Formats: sequence, structure tokens, C-alpha cells
Amino acid sequence: MKKFTTLHSSEPTFSVSELNRQIQQLLEASLPWILVEGEISNLTRAASGHWYFSLKDDRAQIRCAMFKGKNIAVRFRPKDGDLVRVRARVTFYGPRGDCQLTIETMEAGGEGALQAAYERLKGQLQAEGLFDARHKKPLPIKPERVAIITSAAGAAVRDIIIAFRRRFPLTELTILPSLVQGEGAALNLRRQLERADSSGHFDAIIIGRGGGSLEDLWSFNDEALARAIFACQTPIVSAVGHEVDFAITDFVADARAATPTAAAEILSPDSRHLQQQVDHITLRLEQRLQQRLQQQQQRLLYLTQRLRHPRERLTAQQQRLNALQQRLQQAWQRRLGSQQMVVQHLAQRLERASVAKRIAQQQQTLAQQRQQLDRAMNNYLQARQRRFGSLIEKLDLVSPLGILSRGYAIATDKDQHVIRSRHDVQAQDQITVRLHDGSLRCDIVEISE
Repeated sequence: MKKFTTLHSSEPTFSVSELNRQIQQLLEASLPWILVEGEISNLTRAASGHWYFSLKDDRAQIRCAMFKGKNIAVRFRPKDGDLVRVRARVTFYGPRGDCQLTIETMEAGGEGALQAAYERLKGQLQAEGLFDARHKKPLPIKPERVAIITSAAGAAVRDIIIAFRRRFPLTELTILPSLVQGEGAALNLRRQLERADSSGHFDAIIIGRGGGSLEDLWSFNDEALARAIFACQTPIVSAVGHEVDFAITDFVADARAATPTAAAEILSPDSRHLQQQVDHITLRLEQRLQQRLQQQQQRLLYLTQRLRHPRERLTAQQQRLNALQQRLQQAWQRRLGSQQMVVQHLAQRLERASVAKRIAQQQQTLAQQRQQLDRAMNNYLQARQRRFGSLIEKLDLVSPLGILSRGYAIATDKDQHVIRSRHDVQAQDQITVRLHDGSLRCDIVEISE
């Protein structure tokens, strides 16, 4: 065992400050800039803006300082227990004999490697054409059945359900619960996706989760999951994280939603738009009925004007008028019934979307208009019938048969020519005298002025 030197030894003697200076020079010269990964402990944010903390692992720790001019560039707010990777230089503070790290940059632990892997996979799949717009399938306008692949306990599924109930509650939602982070999450997501797609039951599929760090969202950057989305026959909407988050599934899917709520809004039609469609159909129905009524009125007027004086012609026109009236009423009732069925069908579909009251009002208005139309048609037809009867009475006044009934007669010769003058016949000729209730055959005995 080597003993201490005596005061008279020839070995050099260092003062404490000289020794610390030597240590400082050796450390800073041999370790200029290094990358260190560890867990933050005892973090203190000084009033000056500087950060002081320790980096530790399961066997050791070292004190660190990150000054205000550097820590303002950190993209997240670190806290005790966070795993971080820092770029720093080793410094030695001589007055206290302390060794520490002076930190230049900081990022979440593992994020750099994950980001590099993300960019590498993104470039590979893009080069293969998996992101091309020509492969994107159109989304359904009004999907009846939608599958939701996400965590059953997360906020994302609640946001999607609330959005669908608010916008279009008729959509049938099926939740396929899955892990969304951690070991086995990517495989679980892929199996649920293949299960939903192969069933052929769904019009669209939403796959996603709420926000988080790159490591939390890493399951959605899985290559096998991306290729499974590309192979799906069902339209896929990817809704991963927040608006600033992008995952590989966002690029491969047929549509990318900034948030889970946005995914529901993309797939659900707005009930207000459907209400506008009902209003438009109702307006068109009223216009078509008005046009049809005007056409039939014009046709009725035309037929009325074509009536002639002979009783047979008038009778035929009366029968035709009655037939047209019946056909008009039947056609109008069929048309009205068809449009009412359309309105009733839309009313049933929109009843659960809180527009039943509006449809009931429209139906009441339609019923009132129908009653008004019935009254108008009846009044119009009755007026025409009264006019028709008046015309018949006038015709009776000028009809030859009517004249005969008042005591007049018509004389004709043997050739049935009407005798208008005494010069048309001679004595001993036979003539026929027509009365209102029969005819007489007569011989001419004498002709006088």
C-alpha cells in the first residue's frame, strides 16, 4: 500500500482551483458535444427563464441546465418523468467542483428515430403509388351503415357518435373496438378493418383515435395497416389525432379528417339540407298541380267552344265532358297521391331528425290546398253545366221540332223536297205534311193565291 508523500516530496502539489481547472479542461476537450437520453427529474423553471433539472436512468444521474435562449425552441413542455434526448456539452463548474450538462437542443425521447422511420415509410409508399388520387374511392353521400374502428373507451368514439346524432341520426353506427396504441395495436386495427371490409355490410369505415405524441400515434404508421387500407373495397376515412397530426393512414385512406368529429361531419348529410329538399319538392308539386289545372281548364274551354247546335252533338259533347272531368279528377288524384307518398316517405325519414313538425305543417297546407282545389273544380264544373243547360234550352227554341210543336207543319213533295211556293205543286199531286207528332199524306184538290 502506497503511503502519502511527505511535505518534502518532489511530486507537484495542486491547489483545489488548479485541480478543478485541469478537470474542466480535460472534460470539455474530450467531450465537446454529445447526445444524451434520460428521464427528467427535479425540473425547476427559474424566473429568469432558465431550466434546471437532472437527467437520470436506473443507475445514475447528472445535473443539467438549459438557458432561456435555447429552451424557447423546444416544441413541447417537458415535465418530471419525461424521457428526452438532448444535445449538450459537458461543463465543469470549478468553484463548486460540479459537473453538469449545458443543453443546446431537446426533443422527446425516441421521437427522432420514429420521425425518420415515418418519413422513410411515407416516401416508400408514395413511390409505390398508394397515395395517388386515382385510387381514392368516392365517399357515399348518405351512408346508411358506418363502421367505427377505434378505442371503445376513448373520447374519439364519443365525438363521432355525438356528431352523427346531431347531423343525421338515421345512420346506423357499428363500433369495432380496437387497441390504438402500444404493442399489438396495429395488428388489432388491421384485423378489425379487414373484418369490416370483408363483411360488405358497411357503406363507409372510420378508423382513427384522439391526439397524442408521435409515439402514441405510431400504430397508425404501420406498413401492413396502410396496405390493408389500400386493399379495402369500402371507402375509408382516416381520423387520427388533431388537425396538425398526420399519420400514414391519412395518406392511404380515401379521405383524411382533421379530427374524429370532422370524420363524422364528412360522412353525415346535414338535416337542414334535407329540409330544403322537402321544401323544394313541395314547391314543385304545387307548381305542377297549378300547371296541370290550367292545361285542363284550357282544354275544357276548347271543348266547350266546339259544341254545336244539334242535340246529338250536344249529347256527345256532354258525355265527353263528363269523361274528361272524371279523367281529370282521377289523374289529379293519382298525381296528388303519388306526390303525397313521396312527401310521406321523406317525412318518415326526417321524423327522427327533428323536422316532423315542419313536415306536418306542410302536409296540413297541402290538405288545405287540395280542399280549395276540389271546391274550385266543383264550382267551375257546376257553372259549365248550368251554361250547357242554358244552351240546350236556347237550341230548343230554334229547333225545327220545337217550331212544329207550336202548331206549324212542313210540307214536302213526293221527292221529299220542301214545298215553299204554290208553284212547286199542281192539282192532284200527292204531298206529305209533317207535324210534331207524325205526318199526313194529302192530295191537292185546289190551288189558290
